[in-house]
Amino acid sequence: MKPDTSSYYPESIDNRSDNSRFMPGGEMPDFIPSERPSVMENSALADEPNELDNHNGPEQTPGDNPENKAEWERVVDNVSHLLSWIFVPLLMPLYGTLLLFSESSLSFTPMLTKVIVTLVVIGLTAAIPMLLVILLKKLGLIEDIGLNGRKERLIPYIITIISFFITAFYFHLKGAPVRASMFFAGGGVAAIIELLINFRWKISAHAAGAAGVVAMLIHLAEDEYPSPDILGWIIFTVFMTGALGSARLWLRRHTLMQVLAGYVVGFCSVYLMMMIH
Repeated sequence: MKPDTSSYYPESIDNRSDNSRFMPGGEMPDFIPSERPSVMENSALADEPNELDNHNGPEQTPGDNPENKAEWERVVDNVSHLLSWIFVPLLMPLYGTLLLFSESSLSFTPMLTKVIVTLVVIGLTAAIPMLLVILLKKLGLIEDIGLNGRKERLIPYIITIISFFITAFYFHLKGAPVRASMFFAGGGVAAIIELLINFRWKISAHAAGAAGVVAMLIHLAEDEYPSPDILGWIIFTVFMTGALGSARLWLRRHTLMQVLAGYVVGFCSVYLMMMIH
């Protein structure tokens, strides 16, 4: 029986008891789309019992072997991995910041300020969480940087949540519109909900992050004088969000319900928070 190799950063908990019917095979990590763990890693994970894990998923089939796949399947695999890397959840705040600076009233911000603020966002929401996870590994507080154990995921999730709210406060201090700050606060709320859900069930952080950006663009489109390019960006992000969800399903990281749940959590959290003016 193939052990649960799902990893956190930042992905959710795997429970296939009621959703495995949507997927033909096992699931993989969500946040960082790494390769499948080696046999040695799998053995180590199998020897570590966890009361919350559910190992009732299907056995690996011969079709899971890349050597047995058709050429078109390998192409789809590569495209799916590429989408997973490009739209990794840690980069969603960066993409949101770039869109705020181009499709909202913040487009009039001086270029130097845009660059400084963007670098701060990268540091707070991407670099710092990554470095702190590495530090936890060095200190022996986590056994695997991929955070395969459920109990190991709590601290990294808390770090991510704090980073989102600090970024929201930073935008507030810089005098940005309230809804710009609320975009990041909404990301923090979404991360809190994902954390709570992850104690019992797995949810797609990829889907949540992408849907949050869609929610932000829809808010920007509701301006009295929206950017002329905003509709095009909404169409593009909706399409890419759907493609990303399809990629996660193809790679067997998630079930259909887990992807849809990610969409709902990400979109509603950001949209409702940005309604605060």
